Amino acid sequence: MKYIFIALLACILLPVSAKKKQPNIIFIMSDDHTAQAIGAYGGLLANLNPTPNLDKLAAGGIRFENAFCNNSICTPSRASIISGQYPQTNGVLDLDGALDPEKQYLPKELKALGYSTAIIGKWHLKKEPINFDYYKVLHSQGKYFNPTFREKGKGTWPKNEVKTEGHSTDVITDLSIDYLKNLDKSKPFFLAHHYKAPHDMFEYAPRYEDYLADIEIPEPSSMYNQPFWGSEGTRGKNDSLIHYIGTSISPRHQQKINYDTNYSDRWFGDSIDASLATHLAYQKYLKDYLRCVKGVDDNLGRLFQYLKDEGLWENTIIIYTGDQGMMLGEHDLIDKRWMYEEAMRMPFIVHNPKMIEKNQVSDLIINNTDYAPTMIELAGGKTPDYMQGKSFINTLQGKPEVNWRKGTYYRYWMHIIHHYVPAHFGIRTKDYKLIFYYGKHYLPEEEFSKFYWGKTYNGIAQETPHTWELYDLKNDPNELHNRYNDPAYKAIIAELKAELKQTREELNETDANYPELKAIVDKHWND
Repeated sequence: MKYIFIALLACILLPVSAKKKQPNIIFIMSDDHTAQAIGAYGGLLANLNPTPNLDKLAAGGIRFENAFCNNSICTPSRASIISGQYPQTNGVLDLDGALDPEKQYLPKELKALGYSTAIIGKWHLKKEPINFDYYKVLHSQGKYFNPTFREKGKGTWPKNEVKTEGHSTDVITDLSIDYLKNLDKSKPFFLAHHYKAPHDMFEYAPRYEDYLADIEIPEPSSMYNQPFWGSEGTRGKNDSLIHYIGTSISPRHQQKINYDTNYSDRWFGDSIDASLATHLAYQKYLKDYLRCVKGVDDNLGRLFQYLKDEGLWENTIIIYTGDQGMMLGEHDLIDKRWMYEEAMRMPFIVHNPKMIEKNQVSDLIINNTDYAPTMIELAGGKTPDYMQGKSFINTLQGKPEVNWRKGTYYRYWMHIIHHYVPAHFGIRTKDYKLIFYYGKHYLPEEEFSKFYWGKTYNGIAQETPHTWELYDLKNDPNELHNRYNDPAYKAIIAELKAELKQTREELNETDANYPELKAIVDKHWND
């Protein structure tokens, strides 16, 4: 009788324990993979079918239409994702920042919940990812071919280097699959699987040479004509800075620091007509970029098939994102950094068959500080008080969010470095975007010149005009008409400025440590 009772008790308890089993989590992030280069997000490129595997992932779960980064550049975005904090709190403002090990909060919190943790691929936060149980990460940006990794257990950081052969996208996928094959499955796992691709210079695997070769890629109209876009902060007075601000597809941008900063000169020089050069440069830019994207998508197909074959698919939450967006010729701009939609917007797709119904789409405004809190709560924990981001697990469960933010804050700090983008901040709500170009680096001029480029950089990073831009996203989703000086939007601008000011105060983004910047903001706030 005693044994019958124990057997019955086991039968009762087993389903309960199975229900409480924590899900595995694979957090996949590609570098510079913008939402408009994923078929599921629609747009000019959707008919090219660049991402069939990601499209299937989205169809089987939820796609977020309004996911944004708070700084469209690799290092600070990744720091916000790992820490759940904004730059002035986590201390990583730009590419030269390094995330302190004690602020590697996401793996620490997941380990406390019983997870094994690993990161494979791009890290780009300089200091050792010591809080992961295992890591094998690229040095800095890493190489596309035959990449070298730093691996936990192979020596002391940063000398623990391991060489590999092959294209980085293939290699990173192989490494993650091998890691999963050898992993102790007795407890849940968290794997950060991070690709280098499709970061510039778009060095795709040779097998993609013929992909899109005979296709003409659709072109954004704003690459050629946009008379109402921008402000003196992005164009200069009477367009006096159009050859200086914002690297371009066309021959417009004329600075020559380190490399040709317009794509036309990089490949065609001045030997052909400017319009033809722009067209040809755009075709090359997009085809090379999309070939890298195709490599990512094909490799995700391999990874997903492995999970299905091993019976891991149903109990593994898969999250796909990019560390930011990417300008693909819109406004005649390349690279990222800008607060414009294409650079600020991130793809965010979640597969979780035990929680999320198929073909879900959310317009909730989320940002990269929310990712860690959400993953922690998916793992069964609670969002730590020190994180500034918020969990949106209710949305994943089909429930409404309570007291959610009205808009998301953005700040680009570097000012003119690399791609000649002026420093700016702003707020993006569902219907509007307000941007302030304060146009000055946070470092004093003397320290700035010494820190970045020495004497060769003196005079290049000039202070640029301090101006506002407003875009009515509901009526102008492509941001073609700056409405800041339109009297019809006066009340809306006042509301947005009040929201922006309050948000900056709440998020510790008030420039208390940067008096020169604060003086510019105060002086021009009511312009």
